[in-house]
Amino acid sequence: MRQATARVTMAEVAAAAGVSVPTVSKVLNGRGDVAPATRSRVEALLAELGYARTTAPAHPVGVVDLVVKELGAWGVEIIRGAEEAALSLGRRLAVSVPGPGGSSEQRWLTSLASSPTDGVVLALTELTAEHRRVLGALRVPVVIVDPVGQPDPDMSSVGAANWTGGLTATEHLLALGHRRIATITGRPSVLCSAARLDGYRAALVRAGVEPDPELVAVGDFHYESAVEAASALLEKPDPPTAIFAASDEQAMGVYAAARRHGLRIPDDLSVVGFDDLPLAQWVPPPLTTLHQPLAEMAALATRMALRDGPGVSRRAELATDLVVRESTAPPRR
Repeated sequence: MRQATARVTMAEVAAAAGVSVPTVSKVLNGRGDVAPATRSRVEALLAELGYARTTAPAHPVGVVDLVVKELGAWGVEIIRGAEEAALSLGRRLAVSVPGPGGSSEQRWLTSLASSPTDGVVLALTELTAEHRRVLGALRVPVVIVDPVGQPDPDMSSVGAANWTGGLTATEHLLALGHRRIATITGRPSVLCSAARLDGYRAALVRAGVEPDPELVAVGDFHYESAVEAASALLEKPDPPTAIFAASDEQAMGVYAAARRHGLRIPDDLSVVGFDDLPLAQWVPPPLTTLHQPLAEMAALATRMALRDGPGVSRRAELATDLVVRESTAPPRR
């Protein structure tokens, strides 16, 4: 049995794949003269066996990798910011969107393990032990955007002021006179979701309003979960007069639930979102929301990945700002 500390060699990968060592070398260096089926088999074994490059590329290869968990308005903003930063530094951006399922995860891991890169930016990606093993073997900087959990101490990360954002959103509603303020969170396991919820509670306590657990609904940052959660909140005997949603997409779900219950925004219900995606200013009425600088976060992460060396670990947090539009108003007396 192989010892845990032993380094996998190209010869061992070649033997497992049934090819020559030069063929493995060609795959590692991105050469085109390898049959697609052979390339796929070698790439899979490189990832499976944990082959580690002994050194980072001696010279920039001109590519930075961005892994985005999913597309949609959030992902588009991340890609936009990362691409602008990469181009400004003379690099090309390679985007991977794993999607659900283990096979999709394996494909982007294999691609990273077998293709030279100058750095890797991960956007809202939950890191497993396998992810960390493959990423560590690359010997290039890895930066996480909007980390799902506590940032890995060996990786840099860029986030937003989520606690302050939750506080600011709730204080805005309190200043308008609302006291029955509900919130629809993102997934509880996600760091930014917990921080926004804590900020919401802190604002209530500061204002002398006892936080009501019945006014906290759990969502997943997406539209469908917010429609269901907001409907349940609005059907309570003493429903909220305002809802703070943990994302703009969830705020759109609140809009839909309000329409189904015959409520007008903001006359009957005030709504605040989080992100300030382009859709926030287009919906009727335009959404009051916390501006999260997604493109700027991705751009900073890309610059960090291209300018910092392997093993450098930095933390950056960008400010969130309240953008007041037409979805909030004083509660009806």
